[in-house]
Amino acid sequence: MTTLPLTTDRTAVDKGEQRRELGVFLRSRRERIQPDEVGFAPGGRRRTPGLRREEVALLAGVGVTWYTWLEQGRDINVSAQVLEALANTLRLDRQERNHLFTLAGLQVGPARGECAILPASVQRTLDAVSPYPAVVLSARYDILAFNEAYCRVVLDLREIPVEERNMLWVTFVSREWRCTFAESESMKVHMVAGFRAAMADHLGEPAWQDLLQRLLAGSKLFTELWERYEVASPSNRIKVLENPDAGMLRIEPVNLWLSQLGQFRATVYTAADEDTEKKLRALVGSGRGQSAGIS
Repeated sequence: MTTLPLTTDRTAVDKGEQRRELGVFLRSRRERIQPDEVGFAPGGRRRTPGLRREEVALLAGVGVTWYTWLEQGRDINVSAQVLEALANTLRLDRQERNHLFTLAGLQVGPARGECAILPASVQRTLDAVSPYPAVVLSARYDILAFNEAYCRVVLDLREIPVEERNMLWVTFVSREWRCTFAESESMKVHMVAGFRAAMADHLGEPAWQDLLQRLLAGSKLFTELWERYEVASPSNRIKVLENPDAGMLRIEPVNLWLSQLGQFRATVYTAADEDTEKKLRALVGSGRGQSAGIS
C-alpha cells in the first residue's frame, strides 16, 4: 500500500477568471427572482428573466454602474458589507453566500491546507468502521481511499484504474456502478453543485480545469447541470440503494472532515434502520478488517 503526495497550488488561480465566474453567478441568481417577489411591478418589456441590474443595485443600496462592473467581471474593490447586502437582495442561502464571498476573494471560514499526504492511519480507520462503507474524497471528488465494505456495497473501486478514480467521472462518464441509487438524479444534481462550490477556490488550476473540460466533453447531463450554476455543500440525507446481493439498503452518510490534511472528506455510510444493519453485516461480515486501498 502506497500514499501519493497531494498538493493544492493556490498561486495558479486566475483572478480574472474568478471575477468572470463571479459575474456569471450573480447574473444567474438575479435572473431567478421575479420582480413582483421584491415589490417591483411585473409589467413592462424585459429582455432577460428576473430582475434587472438596476433593480438589484437599488435593493442592495449600491450604484448601478458599480454593480454593472461587478457583473462584467471588472477588477473593482468589494467589501464584505456590500457582499452581505447583495446576498440578502438575491436571497442566497448559506452555501450560495459562501460561494459569493469565495469568488470575490474574501475568506470564508478557516484557511485551507496547502499541502497534505494521506497517511496509512486513514486506511486503518476506514477498515475499522466495517461493515459500514467508507470513502475519502478530495474537494475535486478524487477518490483517495476506501474500504472493503464500500467495494461490496456501493462500487468496487478496485476494478477502476487509479487515474479514473474520480466520483464525478465514475458517476457521469464511466459505466462501472455496481448498485442503483433510488434518487440518482437528485444525487447527481447535488454532486455537480458541490463541485462548482469547491471550484471557486481553484479557478485556473490546471488539474481542476482539465477535469471540468473532460466532464463537459464526456457527459451531456453533466453539462446541463453545470450550466444551472447551482452550489451546494455535502449532504447528510439518507440514501436508498439497490444492491444486487443484499437488495434494498437505506444508508445515512456521516461526513468527517480531515482538516489536518486539507480539503479531504471521509464519508461513512451507516445503516439507517435495523434491516439494513443486518444486511450489511451479512454482506460484509466475512471481509471485516480487510484493507481495500489508498489511491
